[in-house]
Amino acid sequence: MSSSFDLSDPDRVTVGTVGPAGGRTFYLQARQGDRLVTLKLEKQQVGALAELLTELLSDLPDPEEVPATDTLELEEPVLAEWAVGSMQLAFDAGADRIVLIAEEVTVDSPAAAGEEEAISDDPAEADGAIGRLALTRAQAAAIIARGVELVSAGRPPCPFCGYPMDPAGHSCPKTNGHRAPTL
Repeated sequence: MSSSFDLSDPDRVTVGTVGPAGGRTFYLQARQGDRLVTLKLEKQQVGALAELLTELLSDLPDPEEVPATDTLELEEPVLAEWAVGSMQLAFDAGADRIVLIAEEVTVDSPAAAGEEEAISDDPAEADGAIGRLALTRAQAAAIIARGVELVSAGRPPCPFCGYPMDPAGHSCPKTNGHRAPTL
């Protein structure tokens, strides 16, 4: 089992990628003091996280100062401690923090099998590691901006099937392979 963590006051939180479009690996990274935590995400998880944080922030006062996205690059070394299977968000009004709980994907987890995840409120029932990040509203806004930027920077979707296209096109299932859409 991987290491769990609880960063109650992270100095820095970001999402980022390593690799070229079409072969990128997505990460969530947080630093608190000398502790650097890096978790592997899927592109869809980054998009969903940005979307859900947007919803959550819409009900809260605007953050004070949001870091510019060009200051939110991943810190080296980018070594994922584990891959995220599911995430949960909550707002802690007393601390004025958005709490992100990430659960490690495990071989037996529904997320690993492509099934819908059964959500348990008891962290002791989790098979894998659990990470907890308490984000400021400014950190959440920065994750939104950076996440949207990363997701939109990927390969463009095919106008017929929606799957990502390579620069040379792809064998589109909507055209039964008779022609390859091109960019």
